[in-house]
Amino acid sequence: MSKQIINTPKAPSAIGPYSQAVRVGDTVYTSGQIALDPASGLVVEGDIEAQAHRVFLNLKEVCEAAGGSLENIVRLGLFMTDLSDFGKVNAVMGEYFNPPYPARSTVQVSALPRGVNFEADAIMVLD
Repeated sequence: MSKQIINTPKAPSAIGPYSQAVRVGDTVYTSGQIALDPASGLVVEGDIEAQAHRVFLNLKEVCEAAGGSLENIVRLGLFMTDLSDFGKVNAVMGEYFNPPYPARSTVQVSALPRGVNFEADAIMVLD
């Protein structure tokens, strides 16, 4: 199996021993993206919508670095510290994704890195 490591300065650097994404064949597995500004490395200020926008922008940059786009995502995993924000995150997601939407799971977690409230990871298949 041949793995290609994906890395872009347009998304936050890994804050641990992992890659932003790994491509195997036509499939790309992204690491979780949180609301870090890639330029400063700091969590963006604001509410859940601000965090969700930053997360989807970071995910978009990783997908593009791998040769794809958000449209190539076939599965999306969402992690939230408060499921009462589900509707707000859905509304932001609707600004980045068009039908047909990827398969998705959403889970509530007790905590996320750097104290953020939202994280997303994805599996992308390139044409």
